[in-house]
Amino acid sequence: MSNLSDMADSAVEAKEELVANLRRVISDAEDLLAATAGDSDSRIAELRARAKQNLAVAREKLADADAALRAGARRAMNVTDDYVHENPWSSIGAAAAVGMLIGVLLGRR
Repeated sequence: MSNLSDMADSAVEAKEELVANLRRVISDAEDLLAATAGDSDSRIAELRARAKQNLAVAREKLADADAALRAGARRAMNVTDDYVHENPWSSIGAAAAVGMLIGVLLGRR
């Protein structure tokens, strides 16, 4: 169960990092579009229009990814909650073992 939980945590962290990176890229692209707003060259105007369209799609995809990330986190929380309710003694034992491990590691310092 712990290995599966670690993998789920790792996947959630990777998705969170991806969402954060996408937010930065979108923000940078919006800044770039704002900086070139005064250019009247037709090629630049065409590129700006295409970039605006792509940014709208990226924002939509980002919102979808964020919703999926939140839904996955909720599912993981519900599965964990169900497991703890179905196996209270195992959960207490695991929590005690983790607490002892942390105590031993902190005691060595």
